[in-house]
Parts: sequence; structure tokens; C-alpha cells
Amino acid sequence: MNKVAVEITKIDPDANIPCYMSELASGVDLCAVLEQPIQIAPGERVMVATGVAIALPVGYEAQIRPRSGLAWRDGISLVNSPGTIDADYRGEIKIIMINHGQESVTIKHGERIAQMVIAPVVQVVWKEVVALDETQRNTGGFGHTGKS
Repeated sequence: MNKVAVEITKIDPDANIPCYMSELASGVDLCAVLEQPIQIAPGERVMVATGVAIALPVGYEAQIRPRSGLAWRDGISLVNSPGTIDADYRGEIKIIMINHGQESVTIKHGERIAQMVIAPVVQVVWKEVVALDETQRNTGGFGHTGKS
């Protein structure tokens, strides 16, 4: 498994350093840093602090993703999923959560609220052309291949 060193600092002394929950996990769990529990009503969005900031190496990004357990059990997801943290961002990681469920959900301090996956980044160099080459699909879009 490939590994990359990423610097991390606790902005809040009560923050948890993100960790992998299994040997082959691709994402680390991010935990809420809260003075008191918060309730997320159906349809409501909240921004939840994690108390940590990171310095990614050049050529990497952090992708912030929902946790499947919260999504399935409670209907909790992330508004901008996946969220992206660029290598030049040094602020606190905050999670924009939304309740797609039908009941209010309580988030507590220390609760695992999102996953963070570190991934390599490739930047493009645009090459403007008059026309693009044709393919079998060509301009076929959403649902063009049918239901089967």
C-alpha cells in the first residue's frame, strides 16, 4: 500500500487525529468537535468543526466523503460530496452535513462524521482544437444506451 506523509495540527485540543478504522481502509474518519451536541432537523444543513488542519504535499488533495453508516441509518450526507481540500489550504477542516432523513439527528462531540481520502492530483494543460475526434458514443449523453 502506498503511503504519503501529511502534516496535521490540532486547532482544538479536544480534537481527534483522524485514523483508519481497518487495515485496508482507504479513508480516515473525521470526528466532530462540539461544545454541546447539535440536532440536525430534516432538510437542515450544518457546518461541523473537526478541530484539525492539514498541510498536504504538492500533487495531492483530500476528498471529504459521507460515512455510509450515517447515510444508511440516519439519512445524513454531505452537501458538497465529495468535498475537496487543496494542497495550499491551511484552515480548519469543517464538514457541511445535511439531513436527508425524516427525523432529527443528534451529533455529539467526538462522533465520526465524515471520511477523508488522500488522492494524487493531475492538472490538465488545455489544448484547444477546432473539433474533437469522433467515437462510437460521440455525443450520446444521459441514458443514451438504454436501461439494460
